Amino acid sequence: MMRARVPLLLLGILFLASLSASFATSLREEEESQDNPFYFNSDNSWNTLFKNQYGHIRVLQRFDQQSKRLQNLEDYRLVEFRSKPETLLLPQQADAELLLVVRSGSALLVLVKPDDRREYFFLTTDNPIFSDHQKIPERTIFYLVNPDPKEDLRIIQLAMPVNNPQIHEFFLSSTEAQQSYLQEFSKHIPEASFNSKFEEINRVLFAEEGQQEGVIVNIDSEQIEELSKHAKSSSRKSLSKQDNTIGNEFGNLTERTDNSLNVLISSMEMKEGALFVPHYYSKAIVILVVNEGEAHVELVGPKGNKETLEFESYRAELSKDDVFVIPAAYPVAIKATSNVNFTGFGINANNNNRNLLAGKTDNVISSIGRALDGKDVLGLTFSGSGEEVMKLINKQSGSYFVDGHHHQQEQQKGSHQQEQQKGRKGAFVY
Repeated sequence: MMRARVPLLLLGILFLASLSASFATSLREEEESQDNPFYFNSDNSWNTLFKNQYGHIRVLQRFDQQSKRLQNLEDYRLVEFRSKPETLLLPQQADAELLLVVRSGSALLVLVKPDDRREYFFLTTDNPIFSDHQKIPERTIFYLVNPDPKEDLRIIQLAMPVNNPQIHEFFLSSTEAQQSYLQEFSKHIPEASFNSKFEEINRVLFAEEGQQEGVIVNIDSEQIEELSKHAKSSSRKSLSKQDNTIGNEFGNLTERTDNSLNVLISSMEMKEGALFVPHYYSKAIVILVVNEGEAHVELVGPKGNKETLEFESYRAELSKDDVFVIPAAYPVAIKATSNVNFTGFGINANNNNRNLLAGKTDNVISSIGRALDGKDVLGLTFSGSGEEVMKLINKQSGSYFVDGHHHQQEQQKGSHQQEQQKGRKGAFVY
């Protein structure tokens, strides 16, 4: 009798284990479906690499570690740099090609090249439509100055690592925060390289006495003035001239494509209550960074990680320093809940198109209707006739940015009237 119970007991244990594993798997899938893999909250998505009284450097977590859906961004990282007035980011090189965009303030950028050659660039946000930006080739030594006596400098960098998804910054200096990478060589290498004894090399280059507190330091106005004499006024000439600017009283968007990097750079401003109508990008994966303000974003994509014809909405309330990724072909709409402005990077941007799903111009649905047999196609696509669909689309006279409050106010007014009419029958739910 005991022998019969043992196998039954084992089968029961195996069944419960299988049931538990199945439940855990379904729970993980449910949790993943409820999460928003495209939203990076500023409170917990940035990793601080360095920080002192003069500023900080921090990097956004890897995109592909957030979700498998972002694997195409595994070779890209976002880096943020901020510094106080009259400060210097000490000379460094990175194992990545960098694309710097000034978000606020002004910057003096110096690129150091062989044979005593240097390039000076003055970057600013004085242009109300588009901020200055500059490419820094991989392994190029550079240093960065905030020359303004009053305003902080904020820069966002798109980094394209050349070694692996991790990005490393190599500083020449030895400070209280870190050692110079030159100190990692064996003693005989710097002695032979500098033709000097190691004691002298260590005293001149690495001695603790006189070390800076960190890699962001204070610099006096006379030194800034001397550096500024060599600066070029605008770096945007180095990028291909493919500006695309649209705008109206509700917002404006300027996009520029750097063909050599296959990257799109965008700057967008929206007034409170404005709506950027549903649209999608044909090829580019857009990384959107909130500079100032707040916005509500809704993205429509496939449900789960499987190939499917089912879709779901991914919503997020964005605020300063939040990041949101818009995959190619995923429709998205953005509503400004305050005055808001964004910096955007579009990956795989060459030959990319932006297609609108509403509005007067660049509307792909109305383009179908204007074709020879388009209205018949629209009638087969939607529940109404082709004429009804075109009439509905033509009700919106605005393009790109429209008033996001107008219909909502009318809807709330109508809902209030209906609630009064149905008050005797019970509460009206809307």
